[in-house]
Amino acid sequence: MTMRNIRLTLAYDGSNYVGWQIQPNGASVQSAVEQAIERLTGHHSKLLAAGRTDAGVHALGQVANFHSPSRIPVERIMDGLQSFLPPDIAILAVADEAPEFHATYSAVRKSYRYLIYNGSRPDVFSRRYALHHRGALDQRRMDLAARVLEGTRDFRCFESHYPNKATSVRTVESCRVSRGAGWRAWGGQVGCESDPRGEAFIGIEITADGFLYNMVRAISGTLIRVGRGQWSATDVERIVEQQDRGQAGETAPAHGLYLVRVDYSES
Repeated sequence: MTMRNIRLTLAYDGSNYVGWQIQPNGASVQSAVEQAIERLTGHHSKLLAAGRTDAGVHALGQVANFHSPSRIPVERIMDGLQSFLPPDIAILAVADEAPEFHATYSAVRKSYRYLIYNGSRPDVFSRRYALHHRGALDQRRMDLAARVLEGTRDFRCFESHYPNKATSVRTVESCRVSRGAGWRAWGGQVGCESDPRGEAFIGIEITADGFLYNMVRAISGTLIRVGRGQWSATDVERIVEQQDRGQAGETAPAHGLYLVRVDYSES
């Protein structure tokens, strides 16, 4: 029996899930998609994902792959799977891949976004998709501090579960903070729209060759302290050099985090 290696690109609202990975305490994105695959193909297939997003974390461009003997054409797989999925999970693309493709290990870089609503009054429509921070945040100070993080460094100060089994060294290709009046959070392109009439949303955009557990959320909590005026870019540099998680900022809540994009060597 010939097995195909099928790649999926997905978007999902993580609000109602315990995360990507199957867990005993609730519904996961992985289980929902695996059930849809089994209903469509008649075969149980295990999904391998580029990133195991935590409970409440969203995705705009998650990538996963599975092996299946199904002969259903890729164009029919996309619509077929969607018909078995809840409305908060979307299949964006389906492709046949080489046998050696692995959604996790074949990835060369990932991009994440952390979204902050910096308005004085609550925004009922963004409450599940952005951290509401009432106090003023200096986006320019945050951006200067974010740039300190670019390069190849040991980022254990932003890692929740250290020591890990491999290494805490990662290469951050880009780390930027921008402010905008509106936010196309569902769009794949990093960045937000700017409107001089009022800019209530702040976005932290990070692209790296890999991420440690809770790394983006810890960086976001640290940059929020910078935005409050408590720390400077120099303080962030010191925190990284000290390699002590206790010196960095809080782990920002999950609902403001998005997995935006995963790149592979052919991307």
